[in-house]
Amino acid sequence: MAGNTGKILVTGATGFIGYEVAKQLYQKGCRPRLMVRRPLRGFLLKSLDAELMQGDLGQPKSLKRMLESVDMVIHLGARATFEPYKALRPSIVEGSINLMRAAIEAGAKTFVYGGSLLVYGEQAKPISQQTAAAPTIGYSRAKLEAESILLKMAADAGIRFTSIRLPHTYGGNSLLFNQMQRGTIVFPGKGNNLFAHLHVVDAARALIKAAENGTSGISVIADNASCTWNDLFVVTRHYYPRLRVIRVPKWGALAGTGTLDVLYRFTPYWNRFSVGAVKSWTSNLPVEPNTFKDIVGIEPMYPTIEQGIPAALDDCISYYWCHSLEDNH
Repeated sequence: MAGNTGKILVTGATGFIGYEVAKQLYQKGCRPRLMVRRPLRGFLLKSLDAELMQGDLGQPKSLKRMLESVDMVIHLGARATFEPYKALRPSIVEGSINLMRAAIEAGAKTFVYGGSLLVYGEQAKPISQQTAAAPTIGYSRAKLEAESILLKMAADAGIRFTSIRLPHTYGGNSLLFNQMQRGTIVFPGKGNNLFAHLHVVDAARALIKAAENGTSGISVIADNASCTWNDLFVVTRHYYPRLRVIRVPKWGALAGTGTLDVLYRFTPYWNRFSVGAVKSWTSNLPVEPNTFKDIVGIEPMYPTIEQGIPAALDDCISYYWCHSLEDNH
């Protein structure tokens, strides 16, 4: 990629996955263009040799300038919260449409979208590339809608479009690890539901590889062994014994978060403990093994949580991260 004359744009570069994508592009010798919506968060990118540009998915005029000379887009910018569909649609759907329009007008050739495993809702059997989407919450509904519209827009314009439906993506800077570092995590349900996971390093590798390959289509990927949340906590405690997990019955979590959802409607803040979050964490969403190699074409660096969890904990040692959803500035 370092030899390409065209530019690659990354949206959501100050977010959890976007930052890792930007860092890996920099390490590959590429000087990416990074969209920054809130200037105060630009300091997170100071260590990278990158082109930082002010932009907002909700402001089409700012995107036209940003897409100049861009060949590839890796789109990760959006409001990644478990809020109602109406609250999420402007960012996830309308913002993505604005970006695709600007990419088409600028003559971009490749558009990679960070999709979500949550579009599958609840699945008893491991998810394959043939499993039909069945969203159950506002976030997954908005993600699927955006994905479908972008796919059609790209096909009509002759742009290569790829959506990588990512599972629970974890790392030292993820919301889950932010909570676990504090020593206590409150978790809904029994924790025995199967879920697919992927270390953020591998998620970024997959997105970059999709941009490099120029392949088209929609795919789901995960590490090689879906596991329960209880399994994840056991592995984490092995390396981080101070972790304490407080479990709340699902019915109680739904009742409590339902009340919080109502109260948060009258504030400018997002509700981390929402009904949508409870439904997501307690869903059964395993993915078939070997999807990473089959789709991405390379082996995952962290094939299971047994390798990924200790690596994520290592990242927590000397680096402080303020997640974009916790930064109100």
